Amino acid sequence: QVQLVESGGGLVQAGGSLRLSCAASGSTFSSYSMGWFRQAPGKEREFVAAISWSGGRHNYADSVKGRFTISRDNAKKTVYLQMNSLKPEDTAVYYCAASHEYYGARESAYDYWGQGTQVTVSS
Repeated sequence: QVQLVESGGGLVQAGGSLRLSCAASGSTFSSYSMGWFRQAPGKEREFVAAISWSGGRHNYADSVKGRFTISRDNAKKTVYLQMNSLKPEDTAVYYCAASHEYYGARESAYDYWGQGTQVTVSS
C-alpha cells in the first residue's frame, strides 16, 4: 500500500542536530499515521515518535521528549524527525513506519517500514 524511504542520517557531534525525512509513495499518504523507531546495535528496536494522519496527535518516547519533533507534510508525502541536542545514546538506525490507525508506540501494529537510515552521534 505504501513504500517508505528514509534519508538524512549521518554523523554528528553530541549536542548537534539532524533532520530525518521519510518519503512515501504508492498510496494515500495522508490516510496513514506515521511513526519513527530506532535500533541500536545489539538492542531491540524501540519507539521514538508518532504522529496521526491529521497531525493532531503526537507521541514521544521519554528519552527524546523535548529534543525531537515529529512533523508531516502531506502535500509532499513526507514525515520528518527533527533531532536536536543529540546524545551518543541516540546512535541507531532510524526507521519510519506507517499504519492505518494511530497506534503511537505500539511497534507491532505498524504495517509498513522503510529501510532505515544510520544516525551516529559522537561524544
